Amino acid sequence: MAKLEITAGEVSLRVEVFDTLTGRAVLAAAPFESRANTWGEEVYFSTPVRVAREADARALVEAGEMAFWVEGDAIAIGFGPTPISTGDEIRLAAPTNIWGCTADDVRRLEAVRDGDPVAVKTVD
Repeated sequence: MAKLEITAGEVSLRVEVFDTLTGRAVLAAAPFESRANTWGEEVYFSTPVRVAREADARALVEAGEMAFWVEGDAIAIGFGPTPISTGDEIRLAAPTNIWGCTADDVRRLEAVRDGDPVAVKTVD
C-alpha cells in the first residue's frame, strides 16, 4: 500500500493511501506544500487536487481517517469535536471522501496553529 507523510507544523503523520479515485489523486499530486487551517479539533489545508464527491462520502469520520473536502479542494484531518459536532463525534463541515488512514496519534494535531506550514510527500 502506498504511503505519504503529512507534516503540519511540528507534527508528522504517516498515512496509508487507499486505492480510491481520491487516494490516487492525492498520491499523484505529492509532493506539495500548503498552510494549515484549524476548525475546532480539525486541521485542514488546500491541495492541488480536484476530485468529485465519491458515493460513500461522509461527514462523520473516525480519528485517524484522512478526509478530502471536495468543495474546498482540501485535506481534512479530524481528531476531535468540531463546532458542529454533537458530543464527542468528529463531524466535518460537509461529506468528505475518505482516502487514507494513519495509525499515528492524531491528537498531536492539537499543537498545529493556523498558518503553520504543511508538507505532503511520498515515503517508503
